[in-house]
Amino acid sequence: MSEHQAERAQLSADIDAAALQKAEEYIEQEEGAANRLKGWLAVFVTLTAVAMSAFHLYTAYAIVPTQTLRPVHVAFVLFLSFLVFPVAARYRHRVMWWDWVAALLAVAVAFYLVQGGDDLTDRNTSPLPWDIFFGVCLIALVLEAMRRTAGWVMPVICLAFIAYALAGPLLPAPWTHKGYEVGRLVGVMYLTLEGIYGTAVDVSSSLIILFTIFGAFLQYSGAGRFYIDFSFSAMGGKPTGAGRTVVLASFLLGGPSGSGVATTVTLGSVAYPMLAKVGYEKNAAGGLLAAGGLGAIISPPVLGAAAFLIAEFLKISYLDVLLMAVIPTILFYFALFLMVEIDARKYGMGNTTFEKVDTVWNLTRHYWFHFLSLVSIIAFMLWGFSPVLSVFWATVVSFLTSFLRADTALLPRDLFRGGVLRKFSDSGFMKAMEGGSIGVLNVAATCAGAGVIVGVVTLTGLGLKFSTIVIDYAGGSLLLTAIFTSLVVWIVGLAVPVTASYIICAVIAAPALTKLGVPDFAAHMFIFYYAVLSEVSPPTALSPFAAAAITGGDPYKTTLQCWKYTMPAFLVPFMFVLDPSGQGLLLMGSTKALAHANWWSIAEVTLTCALGIAALAAGFQGWALRRATRLERALLIVAGILLAYPGWIADLVGIALVIAVLAIQVLRPLPQPA
Repeated sequence: MSEHQAERAQLSADIDAAALQKAEEYIEQEEGAANRLKGWLAVFVTLTAVAMSAFHLYTAYAIVPTQTLRPVHVAFVLFLSFLVFPVAARYRHRVMWWDWVAALLAVAVAFYLVQGGDDLTDRNTSPLPWDIFFGVCLIALVLEAMRRTAGWVMPVICLAFIAYALAGPLLPAPWTHKGYEVGRLVGVMYLTLEGIYGTAVDVSSSLIILFTIFGAFLQYSGAGRFYIDFSFSAMGGKPTGAGRTVVLASFLLGGPSGSGVATTVTLGSVAYPMLAKVGYEKNAAGGLLAAGGLGAIISPPVLGAAAFLIAEFLKISYLDVLLMAVIPTILFYFALFLMVEIDARKYGMGNTTFEKVDTVWNLTRHYWFHFLSLVSIIAFMLWGFSPVLSVFWATVVSFLTSFLRADTALLPRDLFRGGVLRKFSDSGFMKAMEGGSIGVLNVAATCAGAGVIVGVVTLTGLGLKFSTIVIDYAGGSLLLTAIFTSLVVWIVGLAVPVTASYIICAVIAAPALTKLGVPDFAAHMFIFYYAVLSEVSPPTALSPFAAAAITGGDPYKTTLQCWKYTMPAFLVPFMFVLDPSGQGLLLMGSTKALAHANWWSIAEVTLTCALGIAALAAGFQGWALRRATRLERALLIVAGILLAYPGWIADLVGIALVIAVLAIQVLRPLPQPA
C-alpha cells in the first residue's frame, strides 16, 4: 500500500464506527435487516442462494418456458426471504419454525402451478377450491415477504388495491366499478401472467437478477475499490478535487450497482474525510454524497431496476432505454460538477488540496479490465445480443478477466493445491453467486407485490379512470397535467421504493400524459425520473439520511442540501413532455427514430437545457461570477425555469436574463476591504 493510500485509509478509519453502523441501518431499511446465520443454516442458505444464481444464469442461455421461469423465480425469492429476513427484530439471526413453514409453502405454491400446466390457466375465471387456496397463500406470502424486506408501506398499499377490487359497487363515483369476487381476483393474480407473475416479475426473473449477479461479480473482483481509487487519482490535487471525485466515483460505482443508498454509503465512508479536509461542512458534504448516490439510479449501463421495467412496459429494447438515459445522465452530472465548482469558490477552497492515491496511468495499467466489464454490456447489445444474453456474457467477461491479477481473481490461483473445498467455498466466486441472489430479494419481492397492483388496475380499469380525473382537474392543460402527475409520483414515492413507485404510477398516471399526446417513452421516462426523486424526499430519504449518519450532520438539513444539489437536474423531465423538441433529450426514444432525427434540434435543446441548469445551479448556490444578490439569484432561477421550458420565446427571455445578471456582476464594483 502506498503512502497516500495509507493516509486515505487512516482518514477513513477516523469516521466513527457508530456512524457507519447507523448508515448500514439505512441500507437495511431499503434492503431489509438480514439474519447473520451460523453453522449448517448459513451453509444451507449460501448453497440455496448459489443455486438460485446458477439457475438464472442457466435460464439466460437456455430456453425455459415463461410459465416455469416466473413461478420458480418467485419461489426462490420467497423461500430465501423467509430464511434470510426475520419476522421481527427479536427473532433475528435465527430461523424459526414458522419461517420454515412459509418457505416450504412458497415451494408448494410454485410446484402446484407448474405441475398443473395449461389446465390451471384455462380455468382462471372459475378456479377450483385448491386453486383459490394456493392463490390466497401466494398473495399472503408475497405481502409478508415485502413486509420483511422493505417494511409495512408496500403491503398496506397492495391490500388497499385488493380492497378496491373487492368493494367496487360500494365506492362513490367516479371510482365505482362492478366489483370482483375472491375467486376471480385470485384467478388473475395466481393463474395468469397478468397478476403476480406479470410484467414486473418477468423483468425481475430475466434481467434484474442477472444485473445483480453481474454487480456482485464486479464487487468481489475489486472493481468498486478500483473505481474509487481511479476517481481520486483523476480528480485529486485540485481545489475542486474532493467534490469532483465524489461526482466521478458515484457515476463509476453507481453505473453497475443501480443502488442509491449503497453507493452513498460505500463512497461516503471513503470520501467524507476528504470533503471535510477541503472545507465542506457536514450537511453540505452529506448532501453531495447523497446526490452522487442518487445518480446511480439514472446512470447507464444498469440504471435502477425500474429501467428494465420501462423496456418491458413499452415493449422496446433495453438498449433504447440506455440511449434515452444518455443525455439526461450527462446533464445530471453536469449539474453536480457545476455545484462543486461553485462550492470551491463559495467555501473558499482555493488554497486547499489533497494528495492523489496513485497515478491514473499506474491504476489503469494494472486494472484496465474493470472498465472492459462495464462497456462489454453495451458492446454485446450493439453486436446484436439480447439484454439477457448481453449481461450474461458481460458476467462471463468479468469472471475471466478477474484472473488477470492474483488480487482480483474470483477463484484462487492455487485452488487445486490442497484444501480445494475450503478455498472454493471462501472464494470471491461463491460470495458473488450468493450476493447476487441475496441482493435481489427486496427488489424481487417488491416486483411480485407490484403485480398485485398492476393486476387490480388492469382488471378494474383504474388507470383510465385516474387519468380522466387528472386531466379534468388540469382543465386539459398539458403543463398542469405534467405538474399534477409529477406531484402524484412524488407523493407515492414518499412511501414506497423507486421501483414500486414507478410501477404504480406507470399504470395509473402515465395514461394522463399519453391522452394529451405525449409519446409513451417520454411519459414513462418522466415518471421514472420523478420516482427517483423519492430517494431524497422524507420520510424515505434514505440516501441523505445514510450520508448524514456518516458525516454526523442533521438528516433533514442534509436532505435540503441534497435537494439543492439535485434540483437543477429535476426540471429536465418537464422538457420531455411539454414540447416535441424536448424529446431530443431522450434521443427521440429509439435508435430507429434517431436515424431520422434533426441533430441540430437535439443539440439546440441540449445546450439550452445545459444553460438552464447552469442558471439554476448559480441561483440555488447564490454564486455566478461572484456572490449573487437576492435579486440576481431570483433572476437566475427564473432564467433557468424559462430555459427548461421548450419554446424559442422562453429561451430568448431566459438567455437575456442570464446575460443581464452576468453583466451586472461584471459591472458591480468589488467590495472594498475593511
